[in-house]
Amino acid sequence: MKRIAEKMESLGYIPMSEMTSRISLNKGYTINGFAEKVFHVHLRYVSDNDELYFRDYLNEHPDIAKEYQELKLNLWEKYEHDRNTYTEKKSNFIKINTDLAKKLYFNRYERQD
Repeated sequence: MKRIAEKMESLGYIPMSEMTSRISLNKGYTINGFAEKVFHVHLRYVSDNDELYFRDYLNEHPDIAKEYQELKLNLWEKYEHDRNTYTEKKSNFIKINTDLAKKLYFNRYERQD
């Protein structure tokens, strides 16, 4: 995973966070705010599927997706130049809904060896 992240950095991606089992990178954030296009890449090991559960939950629950959209727009207005606080302020919403998704979609993305 570290070698992949290093290769992506050589292509202009910026590491945002790194833990033992996760690395997140982005491209398109500037000191003046967002570029026209912004990209996020989340490197994870197999079975670390929180983002997939959250994505599916939003796709299948448009009311929650709308709530998330409003949260992100409000946070963007306040924290356009403070990526860390922007991310921190939406973390609780993401965790609550990811946990709900994991209960609802039990084992959807777990490996079946």
